[in-house]
Amino acid sequence: MPTVFITGASRGLGLEFARQYAQAGWRVIATCRNLGGSEGLPGLPGVETHALDVTDFEAMKALAVKFETCPIDLFLCNAGIFGGDQEFGEVEPQDFARTLNTNLIAPTMLAQAFWPQVAASKGRVMAFLSSRMGSMEDNKSGGYYIYRASKAGLNAIVKSLSVDLEAKGILAVALHPGWVKTDMGGEVALLQPSDSIAGLRQVLAGLSQKHSGKFLNYDGLEIPW
Repeated sequence: MPTVFITGASRGLGLEFARQYAQAGWRVIATCRNLGGSEGLPGLPGVETHALDVTDFEAMKALAVKFETCPIDLFLCNAGIFGGDQEFGEVEPQDFARTLNTNLIAPTMLAQAFWPQVAASKGRVMAFLSSRMGSMEDNKSGGYYIYRASKAGLNAIVKSLSVDLEAKGILAVALHPGWVKTDMGGEVALLQPSDSIAGLRQVLAGLSQKHSGKFLNYDGLEIPW
């Protein structure tokens, strides 16, 4: 039975990842900041839950020790936030710092903490939920300074991980889930979470070494940096 470890699984995409992988027969280890604040995660059939604030780096290290003998085939770094006011002239430094802490520093720390468990597995994939808004080539509208910067930075981290972890046999990819009807995406978004995650699972199932360090859409197409 393969094992998937998911951060930010209390709702939205993370919760849908947990649901679909559990239904597919995987061992699912799902984390979220506050288990009591999630309506769907606790009690989800086939899902093992743990509290984890990804910005609490000591708690992160402790959880990694707890799972030090557990091979993780797929490490899914999904936890993220949008940030505060995003338009030029309205950006506040504290909002910027908080978002970078969650969207950029935390994934780096997670990779450092959990790569041995991934290397010990058969799957050996680390996947990071990014956004097309982090693509500099695709930015034609400006704005969204905080979120764009955090995801562009995450993409840079993923590229470096693909190089540094290659000798360990680990693939590292950045994934764009599409514009999804979640709390972040809003009701006018184009995709249902179930469709986005089904597409991402198909992409993840088809990965090979040639995909490591790539930025991939939920339909498998490569997105420019």
